[in-house]
Amino acid sequence: MKFALLIIGAYLLGSIPFGIIIAKAHGKDLRSIGSGNIGATNLARALGKKWAYFCFALDAGKGLVPMLAATRLIYTTPDIWRLTLTLAVGCAAVLGHIFPVYIKFKGGKGVATGFGVAVGFWPYFTICAAVALAVWVVVAFRWRYISLASIIASVFFPVTLTLAIALTPAWSYSELWPLLIVAAAIPAVVIIRHRENIKRLLAGTENKI
Repeated sequence: MKFALLIIGAYLLGSIPFGIIIAKAHGKDLRSIGSGNIGATNLARALGKKWAYFCFALDAGKGLVPMLAATRLIYTTPDIWRLTLTLAVGCAAVLGHIFPVYIKFKGGKGVATGFGVAVGFWPYFTICAAVALAVWVVVAFRWRYISLASIIASVFFPVTLTLAIALTPAWSYSELWPLLIVAAAIPAVVIIRHRENIKRLLAGTENKI
């Protein structure tokens, strides 16, 4: 019952389109601006960086809150079954952002919400999220492309987790393999959601910061 409520709640929370809500509060339709995406990057084009940061924090919170609840209520003992259920709650939040029920399942790219999920799953994903964030900052400030930074940072996520498991004596692949599956799925989802950005990057027409 706890799992069912958490999975539904995570999806419904993840579905809240904060970018659209913030833009609408300022009299703008975010889907008709820039790339039409509902996330923080496009909101920056519409309202500026301040509101983009605020939106990113809210979108990240959509992943962080369900994950903290899941680790407290489900992942109380370190076994594969509870680990899998906890990860499912985090995935539900991300899927809610990508396919939100409130706006006909046409959502964002899931980067901010996925980051919130990662931060909330201490210590496994939190460490990887910190590394991915550092990579994101370096790439974004060096090449000035948000999309490129998101893609490269997402690839570093499973690489960092793999190394962390190998180097941490108390961790083992046999016990933490569900983490690896989800971590490997993250760059795949990010790349798929950024396929139009990738085309523009290759064509040299992608918008810079």
